[in-house]
Amino acid sequence: MTTDSSLAADRTAGSDFAGLSRLITSAGLLEQRPGYYVARIGGVGLLYAGLWAAFAVLGNSWWQLLTAGVLAVLFAQVALVAHDLAHRQVFRLRRPSETAGRIAGNLCIGMSYGWWQDKHTRHHANPNHEDLDPDVLPDILVWSSAQARVSRGLPRWIGARQAYWFFPLLTLEGMNLHVAGFRALFARRPPLKHRRLEAALLCFHVVGYAAALLLVLSPVKALVFLAVHQGLFGLYMGCTFAPNHKGMPTLTGHDRPDFLRRQVLTSRNVRGGRLVDLALGGLNHQIEHHLFPSMPTPHLRRARPIVKAYCAEHGVTYTETGLVSSYVQALRHLHRVGAPLRRATA
Repeated sequence: MTTDSSLAADRTAGSDFAGLSRLITSAGLLEQRPGYYVARIGGVGLLYAGLWAAFAVLGNSWWQLLTAGVLAVLFAQVALVAHDLAHRQVFRLRRPSETAGRIAGNLCIGMSYGWWQDKHTRHHANPNHEDLDPDVLPDILVWSSAQARVSRGLPRWIGARQAYWFFPLLTLEGMNLHVAGFRALFARRPPLKHRRLEAALLCFHVVGYAAALLLVLSPVKALVFLAVHQGLFGLYMGCTFAPNHKGMPTLTGHDRPDFLRRQVLTSRNVRGGRLVDLALGGLNHQIEHHLFPSMPTPHLRRARPIVKAYCAEHGVTYTETGLVSSYVQALRHLHRVGAPLRRATA
């Protein structure tokens, strides 16, 4: 299952989105970009392999902490490649997309591709919907005042001051991805396709990763390397996704605007140049990505002025801000929704 197939009926219905879709299609922005992805995936793959080779050559040294930092960036870039594969931006066919996605996700970074794809598909179908979007379901953090009021235990304590805890908690997101992937192997719902293959690739990654650290580094250095690498990986991944929807309007119950408004009003774009595109994997163009998930990453920037003008013409608010401002808005939102818990504590 892919995001595009799950939303196909919604998109083809007669709506304001149909006119925008014709504009984007006529501009050729849904056409594939094989040369771009050959260069991108080839570059990331060479850097990934080269860094592990450098790790082996450098040996048992504290300089390996620099390697850990760079490897965290590469893990995140591999995850962003897996994201594009899941949306069939690279291959239009399901089988090569899933094969490459499992190599990138399960084998290279230890993240279950099948688990993540299911979760991300549900997010795209209903972004920022408190009942339907798994990314805003209450867990350690709460995303609305209503969630805050019914929270208990650790989420209740953290929720009162969650704006301060947000970035420190992101350092655990890398480990959370690994744990969630293994938990999905044993979960009955949603059923994980190709469970044995996913399990084999995840185990191969974990065993290979642990063996590399313990064969090259002393136990103490291995633990510090693990903490730095996984912490920075989680922080980078969290900073990539946090600007996209956090602090934007949320939906509840039967709230379900049409496809155009559901995607645009709950998403935020981040302004910036090519460096921001590279760092965020194109997800800084979140509005365009949500409207056209299969659009190749390099086309998102070209689609922006078309989408922005179309939204203005139809009276749909198009939110765009700087990178730092996007984090500030997200933190303010987290602090605001935690207010009921602070009052209860007082």
